[in-house]
Amino acid sequence: MTKLASDTAMIMAAGMGKRMRPLTASQPKPLVRVAGKPLIDHALDRLETAGVTNAVVNVHYLADALEAHVTSRKMPAVVISDERSQLLETGGGMVKAQCKLPDPFFCLNADNIWLDGPQDAFHDLSSRWDPDRMDALLLLVPHASALNFRGKGDFHMDAVGTVTRRRSGRIAPFIYTGIQLVSHRLLRDAPEGKFSTNILWNRAIEEGRLFGAAFTGRWFEVGTPQAIAPTEEALRRG
Repeated sequence: MTKLASDTAMIMAAGMGKRMRPLTASQPKPLVRVAGKPLIDHALDRLETAGVTNAVVNVHYLADALEAHVTSRKMPAVVISDERSQLLETGGGMVKAQCKLPDPFFCLNADNIWLDGPQDAFHDLSSRWDPDRMDALLLLVPHASALNFRGKGDFHMDAVGTVTRRRSGRIAPFIYTGIQLVSHRLLRDAPEGKFSTNILWNRAIEEGRLFGAAFTGRWFEVGTPQAIAPTEEALRRG
């Protein structure tokens, strides 16, 4: 099996979880339970299985509960990136945590649930990683392998993996799973304060340095309470 490109992942867990209301009225979204365990534990368990030994988790909304939950874990070992004073969004969150992250590092959303294919997601990314050509490598899934997803897709991808944005009025064949492998080069000259990773991705697209890898497993969109039951049923079926 391919050697992992990094031993560390950042888990984006600071959001307000508005789409998951009312379940997030008294708990952060990463602690909402799906198939018997909190969402963030699904992500942490996948990291542990793949051999990723360290995780950096950013916190903001109901941060004390989330921090207490994740820091009790032995593997991966969790370090907190504290955004209690200001929610920094995805790009700002990565920049704030950069000093805690090796180059490159995995990054994933705390509400990610997926079933791996022949190779796990992190080895999938590692096997395609080329730091000389890439600022970031996004794990992308086709519509047929994305349960609960109702959107038009996010990216087009050519034969060598270079990605471009969905064109207006079109359907894009690939959906971003929320999982990526990131070089510190992506974060250079970043804006201050809160901002979206989309700003950095757009620059990488212009420079021909944003790439995608087609995921060989199945991915679940778990953004609302209504998505929980079908996700649990699909996980039971495997």
